[in-house]
Amino acid sequence: MLAAVLVSGYLLLSIPESEIPIERAVSQPVAGEPFRWNQDEVWSALEAEMTDSRSRGCAGVDPGIERNLREMDRSLEDLAHRSARPEEAVFGELESLVFQTAPWIPACPDRLAGFSDRVARLRMELKRQSLHWDMGDPDVRRTLYRLLYGSRGAIEEIVLQVPPGHAPPALIPGKEEPSATPWAALLGIRIHSGDILVSRGGAATSALIARGNDFPGNFSHVALVHVDPKTHLASIVEAHIERGVAVSSLEDYVRDVKLRVMVLRLRADLAAVAADPMLPHRAAEYALGQARQSHIPYDFAMDFGDSGRWFCSEVASAAYGRFGVRLWMGVSHISSPGLRRWLAGFGVRHFTTQEPSDLEYDPQLAVVAEWRDLEALRADHLDNAVTEVMLEGAESGDPLDHDALLLPPARLVKLYSRGLNAVGRVGPIPEGMSATAALRYRWYTRRHERIKAALLEAAEHFRRRQGYEPPYWKLVEMARELRCTSGRAVLQQGDTSRSGENDR
Repeated sequence: MLAAVLVSGYLLLSIPESEIPIERAVSQPVAGEPFRWNQDEVWSALEAEMTDSRSRGCAGVDPGIERNLREMDRSLEDLAHRSARPEEAVFGELESLVFQTAPWIPACPDRLAGFSDRVARLRMELKRQSLHWDMGDPDVRRTLYRLLYGSRGAIEEIVLQVPPGHAPPALIPGKEEPSATPWAALLGIRIHSGDILVSRGGAATSALIARGNDFPGNFSHVALVHVDPKTHLASIVEAHIERGVAVSSLEDYVRDVKLRVMVLRLRADLAAVAADPMLPHRAAEYALGQARQSHIPYDFAMDFGDSGRWFCSEVASAAYGRFGVRLWMGVSHISSPGLRRWLAGFGVRHFTTQEPSDLEYDPQLAVVAEWRDLEALRADHLDNAVTEVMLEGAESGDPLDHDALLLPPARLVKLYSRGLNAVGRVGPIPEGMSATAALRYRWYTRRHERIKAALLEAAEHFRRRQGYEPPYWKLVEMARELRCTSGRAVLQQGDTSRSGENDR
């Protein structure tokens, strides 16, 4: 009798959830289209140019570097004295100069500092120019993306190719944007109350958040800084998938695994800030008060219009929106059908939203500093390459799978988690996440980890054979091959990873 009851209970708990909500979410009309570089031949040519420049030596390429740096100086000086339209040829010319110069730097590593300085000036000038551009225009967005994302990618490829003694420091200073709000120290810089921290975590789902939109980016998490004006102690307000909106100490924030951190600050010359220099602090106070006043669940649907639930971006957008500052002047679009189906399987229901990476392109914000080191860059590139080919699989019809045999125990764990949530505690399955979604997170994470392990071995073999780090486009090629060949067989094995991966 007991056995029959247990079998019946297991069968009842095995009934799959309806896929209708997923189908409805995926069928939503979404504007936009995925950005494509479509320059595989160019990337191969750049790699060949890099290896050729090393054989020629610094003396053979230094005149070209000097010529290009002077040309960049002339263009940047011209832009500094006027307002340019986004369609002007100067921006395409600067992009070409960045990519033409980059493969020569490993042969002349002493030139890295000067090249990095020009790229930093380019990025700051572009941010200044874009303050007067229409951020809703797709062409404007593509111009910003090609230069901001592309120039960072070029610098980071070089950093991984030069000898360690020539690599830049982990902390890269940006614009010293003035602020009247209280401050504290973080990673060697001053952070002010109201500053926004965008970061990239080390989890597989962090890479998915960073890459999973029409303009794949570098960041997966947003947090807001509050600094007490009396004690100068910093608190970090952020939304976690496990426990919703919470307040962390600065020490806890730094302790979490982060592959990179960027500090963004509202521009001092914005009309709202000029009228009220303490506005950023008041926004931070609002977010801190909301987090401490009541429980705000995590918003898996990614609906930035839902004030009752917040995902990480909403911590910043809701706080500043309270005081009339609309962040994310250009919202994010997720238009790829395969990606939308996978994200819907995790609980996402809104595909026009606020992605962490896209906050970098908001011209209202100045980049104060960015932190990343060599090992973080290597991990970042590996995670990105694996994610890119997995999303290619999603587009070609690969399902977001899960182990159906684990659904009954997962539902019991979810019931237990709800009991913990009811008394203010965190359960094994996050609040707002279904048992099926949790199993999908497990499956996705495990698959990512296995491809990454194989890619790490392939990258090491490439490094020993070629004598240099495989560039990102080569990692993508290798990951694609792993997915299409041995990866499929390996990935049929069981799944034992955790479900509650943090989005950071």
